[in-house]
Amino acid sequence: CNLIFGGSVGVGPEDRSEKRLKQRLRVCVATCNRADYSKLAPIMFGIKSHPEIFDLEVVVLGSHLIDDYGNTFRMIEQDEFDIRSKLHTIVRGEDEAAMVESVGLALVKLPDVLQRLAPDILLVHGDRFDALALATAAALMNIRILHLEGGEVSGTIDDSIRHSISKLAHYHAVCTRSAERHLISMCEDHSHILLAGCPSYDKLLSAHQRDDYTDIIKSWIGDDVKEQNYIVALQHPVTTDIQNSIKIYELMLDALISFNKRTLILFPNIDAGSKEMVRVMRRKGIEQHPNFRAVKHVPFDQFIQLVAHAGCMIGNSSCGVREAGAFGTPVINLGTRQTGRETGENVLHVRDADTHNKIYHALELQFGKRYPCSKIYGDGNAVQRILKFMQSINLSEPLQKKFCFPAVKECISQDIDHILETQSALAVDLGGTNLRVAIVCMKGKVVKKYTQLNPKTFEERIELILTMCKQAMADAVHLNCRILGVGVSTGGRVNPQDGIVLHSTKLINEWSSVDIRTPISSALHLPVWVDNDGNCAALAERKFGHGKGVENFVTIITGTGIGGGIIQHNELIHGSTFCAAELGHIVVSLEGPECMCGSHGCIEAYSSGLALQREAKRLHDEDLLLVEGMTVNNKEQVNAIHLINAARLGNSKAESILHTAGTALGLGIVNILHMINPSLVILSGVLSEHYENPVRQVISQRALLSAQGTKVMVSELEDPALLGAASMVLDYTTRRTY
Repeated sequence: CNLIFGGSVGVGPEDRSEKRLKQRLRVCVATCNRADYSKLAPIMFGIKSHPEIFDLEVVVLGSHLIDDYGNTFRMIEQDEFDIRSKLHTIVRGEDEAAMVESVGLALVKLPDVLQRLAPDILLVHGDRFDALALATAAALMNIRILHLEGGEVSGTIDDSIRHSISKLAHYHAVCTRSAERHLISMCEDHSHILLAGCPSYDKLLSAHQRDDYTDIIKSWIGDDVKEQNYIVALQHPVTTDIQNSIKIYELMLDALISFNKRTLILFPNIDAGSKEMVRVMRRKGIEQHPNFRAVKHVPFDQFIQLVAHAGCMIGNSSCGVREAGAFGTPVINLGTRQTGRETGENVLHVRDADTHNKIYHALELQFGKRYPCSKIYGDGNAVQRILKFMQSINLSEPLQKKFCFPAVKECISQDIDHILETQSALAVDLGGTNLRVAIVCMKGKVVKKYTQLNPKTFEERIELILTMCKQAMADAVHLNCRILGVGVSTGGRVNPQDGIVLHSTKLINEWSSVDIRTPISSALHLPVWVDNDGNCAALAERKFGHGKGVENFVTIITGTGIGGGIIQHNELIHGSTFCAAELGHIVVSLEGPECMCGSHGCIEAYSSGLALQREAKRLHDEDLLLVEGMTVNNKEQVNAIHLINAARLGNSKAESILHTAGTALGLGIVNILHMINPSLVILSGVLSEHYENPVRQVISQRALLSAQGTKVMVSELEDPALLGAASMVLDYTTRRTY
C-alpha cells in the first residue's frame, strides 16, 4: 500500500515514486551508544535491503568510540555497515560539566560531516545528550529529522532532552498511543506522526527463541548456570539526583550479594555519576565475586537471549520496562529513572529503594516467575512501517515545521496506509460443540470470525486454538487491525487471575485444571485473559450492550445451560473461589429434576436448552408433542425448538412445560434481586425472548415491592461470549497502556 501524506502539494504519489526510481532517498543514521544501536539496527538493515530506494549513510559518535564502554562501534562493523564518519565527541569526566562539554564538542564537529553527506533525512533516536546535539545541528542546517521514540515519559533530564529533540524534529515514529497523544498535546502535526512500535521488537519477537540460548548463557555467566536461575542487572545514574542513584546502586549490589544467585551485571552508561557507580562496584569486589560476571557490553542478539531466559532483571534500564516485557521476564525497576514509562504486569516498581531489605524482598517476590508476554511497545512490524513512512515524505514540501495550536485531535495516528489502525482483540469462545475465534474492534464490531468443531482432546483443542489465532493475526494485518491481546471465554469454573480452567462443564471434555493462558501467550507473544462464558456475557453487556453506564446489573445466559455474570459497582464479581454467578444452579425446588451438577431442582434442570430438549423427547416418545401443522423428520433430533413451536400451535402440555421453565427462571431471578438488588436484569442467549414475559410476570408476583421495578431486558448482542472475551483485552489494554 502507498502511504500518502496529508498536506502534499503539487506532486502525486505516482509522480514521487517515479522520481524515487531516478534518485534514491539519502538517509543518514547517527548512533551514539549500544542502547540506541539496538533500536536503529533493524531500521538500518531494512534500509540496506532496499538499495534501489535508499542510500544509507552511517555516522558513529559518543560512547561507541570509548574503550571503557567496549568500543561498541565494532559491532556495527561486524554487522557489515560502512561507517562513513566516526566522531570522538565525549569529554571524559562523567559529571554534569562533561555532558555539557560533550554536546558542545559534537556541535563543533557535526556541521562538516552533515554538509559533506547532505542527507535528505537524519534518523535520531531517543533522549541522549549526543542525540540533542545531532538534532540541533541538523535543524540549523535545514536537514529533515525523523525522531524515533519521542513523546514518551520516563523521568530525570531525559524527558527534557527527548521533548527538545521532538520540537526540533520534522517527523516522528513513536512506540505507543500514549506517546503519540503526548506529541499531539505538544502541538506536533499529527499528520507527521507514525505509530510504528519499537523497532527492536521486530527482532525480539522473532529471534528470542534461538536453539543455542543455553550456550549463550554458559558463555556469559558460567557452565553450571541453568535457564531462569540467574539475574541480569543494569543500573544507570540518574543525572538529576546523582548521589541518591549511587546509594540505590550500592543497596542493589548488597541485595544481590545476599540473594546469592548468579548475576550478569553490565557497567552503567556514560552519564554523570557513572564513574562513582563503577567505584562502588569495585569497592565491593563485584568483578572478583564468584556469583557475578561484570561486563561492559553484550551484543544485542545475545543480550536478548540472556534477558529472555533470566530468572529476573533488576535495575533502572529502559530495557527492563520495555524489551523484557516481550518475554514475560520478571523485572524489578529501582528508583525514579523510568517513572512514567508504560509497563506490563511483569514490572515491580521499587521507587523508594532506600533499604537493602526492600530490594531483597522484591527479588524474593519476582525471581523465577513468568508473566504473559507484552506487546505494549511493538508488534513486530515497526521497520516496514517506518520504511514506508520515509518513502512517503515529500521532499518538495516546505521544510519549515508547522505546529498545531491549540486544539488536540483525539486518537489520530498514521500507519502503513496513513489510516488509523483499528485497536482490536482476538476473542476465543470455547463452546460444547464449536470453537470460535474472532477479530473484534474497539467499537464491538466482529471484523472477521472463524468457526471449527471443538476437538475432544486437550492437545487437539490447544493446537486448533493456536492455528486459528495465527490465521486471524495474519488476516488482521491486511484488515488494518492491531491486535492488543487474546480473550478466552469458556464454560466451567475459571481462575481468571492465573488463566486456569479449574472445573469444566460436562459439555467440554478434558478441560479441567487446564492452564490456557501460558501456551497461547507463549506462542502468540500476546497477553491473554480467560474467564467463564457467563462472566464474559456480563462484560460484553457492560462495554457494548444494555449494561453500558449501569453500575449494578445481572446478565442471565439462557442456552444449552443456564449461566450468568454479576456487575456490582461497575466491577465483575468472581467470588472467593471463582464460582460467583453460577446462577443456573440456584435451587428453586427441593424435589425438582436432577441437574447436570448432581443436585436437584436447579434452574438449569428446568429452563436450560438441554432440559427443554429432555421434555420435548419425552412428549415425542409418548406421541404428545406433534400437533396439526408440525412434522419431525425421522433423522431429525427433537430439541427445544420443537417444544416451543408446539406450544405456539396450541399444545397445552408443551405450554405447561414452558410455563414451568419460565417460572423456575423467574423464581431464581427473584432470589437474585433479593440478594444483590441490581437495577437491571439482562436476558441473553437463544431462549431469552421466550422467557422475557414469564420472568417479568414472576417478578411482579413474587418479588418484594422495592424490587418489582427492576428492569428486565433482552440482550441485543449477537455474540456476547466473543464480545465479552474481547472486552477483557480492550478494557485492560486501553486503561493500562494507552
